Amino acid sequence: MGLGLTINKVEIKPGSSEMISLFVGKLPSGAKISVKTHVFCSEREGPNVLLLAGLHGDEINGIEILRQSISSGMFDQLTCGNVIVIPILNIYGFVNFSRVVPDGKDVNRSFPGSMSGSLASRMASILTKRVLPVIDFGVDFHTGGDNRFNYPQVRYTRKDDQSKSLAEAFGAPYLVEKALLKKSLRKTARDLQKPIIVFEGGEALRLDGFVIETALKGLKRMLINQGMLPGEVPPVSSLTFRKSSWIRAKQAGIFIWSKNSGHKVIKGETLGSIYDPNGNSRIAVSASRSGFILGHNNTPVVHQGDALFHLGYNDE
Repeated sequence: MGLGLTINKVEIKPGSSEMISLFVGKLPSGAKISVKTHVFCSEREGPNVLLLAGLHGDEINGIEILRQSISSGMFDQLTCGNVIVIPILNIYGFVNFSRVVPDGKDVNRSFPGSMSGSLASRMASILTKRVLPVIDFGVDFHTGGDNRFNYPQVRYTRKDDQSKSLAEAFGAPYLVEKALLKKSLRKTARDLQKPIIVFEGGEALRLDGFVIETALKGLKRMLINQGMLPGEVPPVSSLTFRKSSWIRAKQAGIFIWSKNSGHKVIKGETLGSIYDPNGNSRIAVSASRSGFILGHNNTPVVHQGDALFHLGYNDE
């Protein structure tokens, strides 16, 4: 907390906003690549919040959520605190329609990173060293990958009350408790005592209006809850899940779902079918337990063992 911010040796004074460029590297052509970082500072002390998207370059919904939040003037009315917005971290992945950077590495498995490491590690290091030290908490916006659609949900850290409180304030339809993954942004931030929640919604390389609108409303709710925006927090109902698991394909073939993300299902209920492409056989894909579908696979052709449905539940 504090009045104003200093990032990358640039001072942003109270009551002002600034766009800072964090230099990442160069393309083989010699063109420079920088991460555009928007900073909005209020005139009163309050939390410093990071809003991040595009950690995976093909996850466009998150980028659009933050673009709209900036263009709508959401942060122009801050009553306290400061907001740091990074719409696209993985510039390389974004311009190449790719989840990863050109060397094939996942930035979200490269934290805390090193400036002498791989390209993904260097990108992670820039965020770890120049941005994370000044924040109090953050929201990392993601979508499903590999043709998987995620129903709007917020993932929070297991055994972290502050993380759970932020998730509840955001108020997505689903709240999902998740353990920390090694070398992830969320794990590195937690080690620094900076809770970060993850919004998941939609599918890679697809814009989804419902997902985007849900996220924008949730973001505004959270900032109002923190006293950073004027207004009242409208009541919202969320379902919380402490556990989740995947239902996988028992054989290869053409997959057609009959239930998708957001549906409540009962153990044994048919969720879809896998067909032999020659018309010789069909097997039903059934719910292994009762719960709610957090995400589903839109791939029409699947291999044995492919993840088809992600179920959230609370029973043992």
